[in-house]
Amino acid sequence: MALSLSSNVFNLHPCKSYRAPILTTHLNNGTLQVHYLTSPSNPARPFSRKLLKRRPITASIATEDNNQQVQEVSTASFRTKNPREINVLVVGSTGYIGKFVAKELVDRGFNVIAVAREKSGIRGQKSKDQTLEELQGANVCFSSVTELETLEKSLDELGVPIDVVVSCLASRSGGVKDSWRIDYEATKNSLLAGKKKGAKHFVLLSAICVQKPLLEFQRAKLKFEEELMQEAESDDNGGFSYSIVRPTAFFKSLAGQVELVKQGKPYVMFGDGKLCACKPISEQDLASFMADCVLDEDKMNRVLPIGGPGKALTPLEQGEMLHKLVGKEPKFLKVPIGIMDFAISVLDFLVKIFPGMEDAAEFGKIGRYYAAESMLVLDAESGEYSAEKTPSYGKDTLEEFFERVLKEGMAGQELGEQSIF
Repeated sequence: MALSLSSNVFNLHPCKSYRAPILTTHLNNGTLQVHYLTSPSNPARPFSRKLLKRRPITASIATEDNNQQVQEVSTASFRTKNPREINVLVVGSTGYIGKFVAKELVDRGFNVIAVAREKSGIRGQKSKDQTLEELQGANVCFSSVTELETLEKSLDELGVPIDVVVSCLASRSGGVKDSWRIDYEATKNSLLAGKKKGAKHFVLLSAICVQKPLLEFQRAKLKFEEELMQEAESDDNGGFSYSIVRPTAFFKSLAGQVELVKQGKPYVMFGDGKLCACKPISEQDLASFMADCVLDEDKMNRVLPIGGPGKALTPLEQGEMLHKLVGKEPKFLKVPIGIMDFAISVLDFLVKIFPGMEDAAEFGKIGRYYAAESMLVLDAESGEYSAEKTPSYGKDTLEEFFERVLKEGMAGQELGEQSIF
C-alpha cells in the first residue's frame, strides 16, 4: 500500500495488486482519526496494520512520550525479526537506482517507506499518481529530504519507528551547489531524521570514484561517508551501524553511443581507448546487493566497493563489443585528452569573471574525469587501479544490456540532466 502525505492529512492508496479499503486519516486535537472509504468493488473490512504496525492508530503526534516510545521499540535488534516486521526508509526512491532498490526490498518482504517528492523524476516530470504506480508495494511518503524539519514531521505523522535507512540520493546534475545540497545535506537529513525515529542501520549508496576526489560531488559524498562512520563510532550504545556501497559504472552510463554505432557512426573515445576501465553493474544486481546490506552482518561497518560480473572493460573493448553486436566493422574516432584539458582551463578562467559558469566548468571536469579515470578499486599500495581487487557481484553482463538496448531502445535508462552520467 502506498502512503501519500499532505500537511496534517494523509491518504493510504492501495496498490492495484491489493484489495484493501481506502482510508483517510485526519489529525484532530493531536489524535489520528481513521475513516474508511468504501465502494461496491471495494467493501469495507477490518484494517490490518501488519505492514505499519507497532503503535496504535490513535496516537498523539510529535510528542516527547511518542518519540520515546518509538526509540524503545527500535532498540531491539531488527536483524532477528521477520522482514515484514522491519521498517525500511528509502530516500532517493524514484532515482535510477533507488526505484530498483525499493522494489527489491518490497519483493523481499520488508515494510518499505519510500520518500519521494510530489513531482519526482528527471526535472520533476512524474506526478504523484505516476510515482505511486512506480513504487507499488511500498508506502510512499511525499516529503522533502532537503528540509530536515519537513522530513521529520512527515515521519512523525507516519506513527511508526524506522529500523533501517537506505539512501540512494545523488545529485542529478553534478553541479557544485546541487552536489552539496543532495549528496551531503539531504543525505545527512535522512540520517538525522531516521535516527530520531529509531534507525539502527544506514545503507549508503556512494560511488567508487570517491577514492580519488577531484570533483564536488565526490567531495560531498566523501564528507558524508566520514560523518556516517563517526556516527557509528560515537554511538554510546554501540548499536548503530552502516554499510557504504561504492559501485563502479552503471550500465546506462556506458550506453550513450549505442544508437550512433547502430547508425554506422564511429565510436568516440579518448586517447587510445585504454585510458580507463570499469566492471559495470546492472541496476538490478546493484539493488540486490544493496538489499543484502540490510541484514547481512558481514556487511556491517564496512566500505563495500562492488562491480558486475566478468572482466574489466576499456572503452576500446566496449566499442568493439558494440560493433560486433550490430554486425559492423569497428570504426573509432579517437579524441586527444588534451582537448578537454584546454577546454577546462578556459572555463576555469571564465568562472573568475562570470561566477555563474561554475557548473559548466564542473561538468567539463566531470567529463574529463570519466574519460581518464578507471571505475575500479584504487590500490593504496601501488597507487594503481586494480580489476583483481574490485569485487564482482550479480549475473547481468554489459553485452546482454547492449543487446537489449539495440532491440528495445533506452526506455527506462534515461541519462538524467547531464548526458555524461
